[in-house]
Amino acid sequence: MKAIRWILGRIILFVDFLTRPKPINRCDESQQLADAKSSSLALYQFHACPFCVKVRRAIRRQALNIELRDAKNDERFRSELLEQGGKVKVPCLRIEEDGGQVKWLYESDAIVNYLESSFAAATAK
Repeated sequence: MKAIRWILGRIILFVDFLTRPKPINRCDESQQLADAKSSSLALYQFHACPFCVKVRRAIRRQALNIELRDAKNDERFRSELLEQGGKVKVPCLRIEEDGGQVKWLYESDAIVNYLESSFAAATAK
């Protein structure tokens, strides 16, 4: 089973590489605002997870600079996810809000919706 998952993961990554979306083009000022806002976000993920790939594609499409944290191969990030987020489930977006409060958002659809609503393409050139 592990070998099948490894093979499928590589296929997913290859297809993602071939069909990678183009990022939106924002004016410099809008991109700086998006960069500042996305600096408080971190995505806990597994590299070959199809749901994580979906979220990373949305991040690329929105031209966001979000820190990617490998919760599979880095025990520190895995522990953070379990202790602070409550469960080891990926993808998970860590959102540090104003005032230092941290929100943990699970489920790829919810994360993609959050990113699309928070970083609307209306600021594109």
